[in-house]
Amino acid sequence: MTRLYSLAYLGAHRCSPAEAIAVAAAEGYQHVGLRLWPNAPGAAQQYLLGYPEALRETVAAQRDTGVGVLDLEIIRIDAGFDPHTWDALYDAGAALQARAILVAGDDRDEARLIESYARLCEVMAPYGLTADLEFMPWTGVPDAKAALRVVREAGQPANAGILVDALHFGRSHTTPDDIRAIPRALLHYAQICDAEAGTHFSHEEMIHTARCERLLPGEGSIDLAGLFDALPADLPISVEVIHLEREKTTGVNEWAARCLAASRPFVERRS
Repeated sequence: MTRLYSLAYLGAHRCSPAEAIAVAAAEGYQHVGLRLWPNAPGAAQQYLLGYPEALRETVAAQRDTGVGVLDLEIIRIDAGFDPHTWDALYDAGAALQARAILVAGDDRDEARLIESYARLCEVMAPYGLTADLEFMPWTGVPDAKAALRVVREAGQPANAGILVDALHFGRSHTTPDDIRAIPRALLHYAQICDAEAGTHFSHEEMIHTARCERLLPGEGSIDLAGLFDALPADLPISVEVIHLEREKTTGVNEWAARCLAASRPFVERRS
């Protein structure tokens, strides 16, 4: 079975969207992930929304290389959520023929979060995009059980999804059995990296690792073998490894190649 790999935004954060596609093509990836909306005000992103020339360059790079766009980032559902805030992101997703948009559930009022997520799925549906809710221990969706509860209570829309990031699996109260309990229809892709596992980290420490200091698969203590045995064997994999210090002395292409090579043994155990 041939696995599909995507070069996540964090693995190519130094690149424009078109450059990321070129790197992915050169290093053996079939897709890329793009962060076209920052994960916090003023945070890093790739500039494409509102830049028609950048969109044309990105579409041309897709056409020239055959590399697709797996997912776009990021929508954060908070207390004042309005799904139309991201209309430009949906338009870009349709133009790039992306499959998914990554969603973070920041609202700790679960009833309101459920209502907002259901509305988001409704608004995104005409664009052919799935709304993949990622559980993160410092958010209102801290583990896999919470993500599944939100999606089910929202009515499990046809374009609903749950995103499993190996980092958050290893740092939340989530077990392989919790992963197996997620219906296959809700799993569209998963993310791989490594780190020290455990639930003793502060929110600040977890956020720092997630955004600045992930390890290559095999370098940490997350049960990657157990996780990827629990996930479907045909699931596309987003390789999401960022390590700002190590990247200072490593080129983008070399880093992308190393991340993919380290990921394959864990992902392809059952392929």
